Amino acid sequence: MDDIPKDERDARKRLQHMAADKGSSLAELSRVLGRNPAYLQQYVSRGSPRHLDEPDLLRIAEFLGISPRIIRTREGAPAPRGRTFGLNSGAGDTADDFRDIPRLPLDASAGPGALGAEEISYDTFRFSRKYLRELGLEGADLTAIRVEGDSMEPLLRSGDEIFVDRNKRAGEGIFVVRIGDAIHVKQVRASKAGTIALISANEAYAPLELAREEVEVIGRVVWKGGRI
Repeated sequence: MDDIPKDERDARKRLQHMAADKGSSLAELSRVLGRNPAYLQQYVSRGSPRHLDEPDLLRIAEFLGISPRIIRTREGAPAPRGRTFGLNSGAGDTADDFRDIPRLPLDASAGPGALGAEEISYDTFRFSRKYLRELGLEGADLTAIRVEGDSMEPLLRSGDEIFVDRNKRAGEGIFVVRIGDAIHVKQVRASKAGTIALISANEAYAPLELAREEVEVIGRVVWKGGRI
């Protein structure tokens, strides 16, 4: 597979990761396609076939409940229709009118802290580029993660999805931060030199003040969504 571009190898790894995450094997997925059990194992490990046909790609995505874009390897190929999320700007729009925001299998704890998982996207939110421009997020490096816990209530509730702009890591506001192996979402405020103050919206939680080197700022929270 040395001659296969990195993005194609990554897509194959995502397929393997997503299958395991959903409790399926590559052999099972091969049978879903009506192929021999070794078909997808050879695709992942040897790069043969080089690309999955679009009907096979869509069938796998529907079986796993993911967006087919996550495991697609062929650049410029028409996107198969799968699950989409977010806002559509209207009929007649093309794929270029939308942007897929990767959804990571991480929980940003708004409580005691959640352990970070491997940062491989398992789904996407699809938003119109026009809407993102209206939000001032056209050039943002966005990823979506889920909030767990109640320390940021009522601003953020457990189960909310948030968009994190990794281009924004300085200043004050609501940020996703990593402390050790745990991911948190907190309000960051100015503090004394060499320290960082992390504030919860829920007054039942005491503020944290840590040495700056103990906190990795991942990005600023720029959008939220969730069930009513």
